[in-house]
Amino acid sequence: MANLRAEAVAELTRRLGHVFRDPALLERALTHASVGEGAVRDAAGRPIRDNQRFEFLGDRVLGLLVAEKLMRDFPEADEGAMSSRLHSLVDKVACARVAEALGVGPAMRLSAGESKQGGRRRESVLGDAMEAILAAVYFDGGLDAARRVFDATWAAEFEASPARAVTNPKSVLQEWALKLGRPLPTYRVVNRSGSDHAPTFTVEAVVEGVEALTATGRSRQEAEKAAATALLQREGLI
Repeated sequence: MANLRAEAVAELTRRLGHVFRDPALLERALTHASVGEGAVRDAAGRPIRDNQRFEFLGDRVLGLLVAEKLMRDFPEADEGAMSSRLHSLVDKVACARVAEALGVGPAMRLSAGESKQGGRRRESVLGDAMEAILAAVYFDGGLDAARRVFDATWAAEFEASPARAVTNPKSVLQEWALKLGRPLPTYRVVNRSGSDHAPTFTVEAVVEGVEALTATGRSRQEAEKAAATALLQREGLI
């Protein structure tokens, strides 16, 4: 099993097109939090370091690289159009698609329980790992290295037809819920980070009977709109 994973890591490295000077960075990016459950420690007796902090940074690196490419490729697009496209390119669904294409699942370190429950194919696990990998490349080779990996791995996402722009995604989501005979969607702030003058909100959008989805924004309203947009995109409505 260990040999199979080593082969998967080697293949992932080849597909990324980045040779890590410090392979431990990639190893951490591929380590799910479940590996550390039960106070598991590495060979040196230190607690296992998972990819959650890398995922935090990778999300920001990805946002910058997507925004940079949108500015470069669509010089006439307005902020609204670029924001809509950005949300579709940085959400967990897009990250998971990129991760699946790269073969991230077989290369990951998961607990036995998480692996048995399908963690190597789970969208949230793959999406988080892909963001963590971008952070690992950033730490290893800087922004230029991260940009090269991003340009290659997100090319298919940019080539895909952009999702139909929705001016008021919360209204569209509300209409969809009513058509399904469900209660109105609800939104819940699950995290608030950053300083008081530059906060970041993470909001969860919930439609009864449908898997909830979270998104971030610079205000609660922006995060709610982003979560509604991402949920509509995931359900194939836009």
